[in-house]
Amino acid sequence: MLEGHGSSKEKIANELSLGKTLDGGPVIDFGAVKDDKSRAEMALSAARKKYEASLNKNTKGDRQHSSRQRLMGINDEVVAEVGYEIGAFIKEFSEESGEDADVLVQKCGIYLRSKAGQDTFPQLWKSGNGNADFSPEEMARFDRLLARAYEESGIVTSAFAKTFYLGTQVLPEPAMKAIWAVYVWCRRTDEIVDAPRLEAADPNAEMLSDLSEWEIRLERLFDRGEVVDVLDLPLLDCKVKYPSLPIIPFSDMIRGMLMDIPGLGQERYDTWDELHLYCYRVAGTVGLMSMPIFGCAPGFTDELAKEPALSLGVAFQITNILRDVGEDAEKRGRVYLPQRDMERFGVTEKQIMEKRVNQNYINLMKFEIARARMYYARALRGVPMLRPESRLPVQLSLDAYGQILDKIEENSYDSLTKRAYVGKWEKLAGIPASWYRTLDIAKTLPLPGDWGKPSLEDYEKELEEILEKKWAEMS
Repeated sequence: MLEGHGSSKEKIANELSLGKTLDGGPVIDFGAVKDDKSRAEMALSAARKKYEASLNKNTKGDRQHSSRQRLMGINDEVVAEVGYEIGAFIKEFSEESGEDADVLVQKCGIYLRSKAGQDTFPQLWKSGNGNADFSPEEMARFDRLLARAYEESGIVTSAFAKTFYLGTQVLPEPAMKAIWAVYVWCRRTDEIVDAPRLEAADPNAEMLSDLSEWEIRLERLFDRGEVVDVLDLPLLDCKVKYPSLPIIPFSDMIRGMLMDIPGLGQERYDTWDELHLYCYRVAGTVGLMSMPIFGCAPGFTDELAKEPALSLGVAFQITNILRDVGEDAEKRGRVYLPQRDMERFGVTEKQIMEKRVNQNYINLMKFEIARARMYYARALRGVPMLRPESRLPVQLSLDAYGQILDKIEENSYDSLTKRAYVGKWEKLAGIPASWYRTLDIAKTLPLPGDWGKPSLEDYEKELEEILEKKWAEMS
């Protein structure tokens, strides 16, 4: 870690020491791990206090800022990808009901909270605010409003995660919609941090203010069922229908976003364990968010399924990093590859910035790809742990992302000047095979291409052999 930037080595080590190793293997659960004294946490805390102070002066509380033209986390990129303004449909319902849009959203929130069990929002029930008295006409309108918000969430999911969206189509409708709600929350969180803030006097300060507001909104939704805008309604409904949905992975994802902020987060990763923490926060958390929705097959529990779920998130993020080495270096000045791995294989940061592929870089890519495939193999063990109807979306994502590693190899391991890409038709063509792999018969009668496929032990052995060979060369 460079001095004067982001977290110190001592603070990083403190966070890493709090992780919990699962299954005696290389997967670590970093749930709720954070260092309150890190520069990023202190900056977020300061922004939070400032935002909370502003709420005390605002009689409208934490409703959507009147100066904000769009819903939080919805920017030009999202609108361009979807093709129209997100959330604008609330105006139709407002005109129909003759009520202010904010009032309508709040009433719908009250309606949804009234469906929750007493244990979902205990503080709400104690205060007597868990009841609602609406006319049949109002309740029908709220149901239509929620359905429209879910529909828009599905459209956003389809625009940004097409293959995964196709997989959700086989889920029972409540689970399908709940996964869309979770995806949209994650997308909005990512956009809050990554969106350009060209007109801001201090982009980082504005972003931290938005992120602190976003975290407060999350806490209030999970604690009291409070909502701010129309796209909060699907997540509230998700929490009502799946009361075991935990807040920790959502909060941890916000911590992951902090790690990418220049000057506050972690700009380089010295070891794999440091990068592992980042992978958990920005990707492993999605698996934990999804588990209560996907549900487990008979004989399995969330605790057993946790390790494969985290493994899949880690595998996805390693794949993203390996695919985008050149792009991250050129556009963001970032190098996510562990510094010690680079040193071990003789790859320099200067070389990456200059996009020079040589045998050292190829050997490094082979090692990192082997590590990613080891995590995919660990994740694969979790697919049969899911309810049968929940397996295809996971298997589809696993297979599609795994193909990116194949493409990197086909590009002669050049991820500096080339971007590994799996085409739309390749993804679609793979759906029948992914579906077959979710069936019990696939265990005894695998697809021809799956015969002799390396096992988890094979990938672990490959990693060991690559390292042993490298150590022998260095000695």
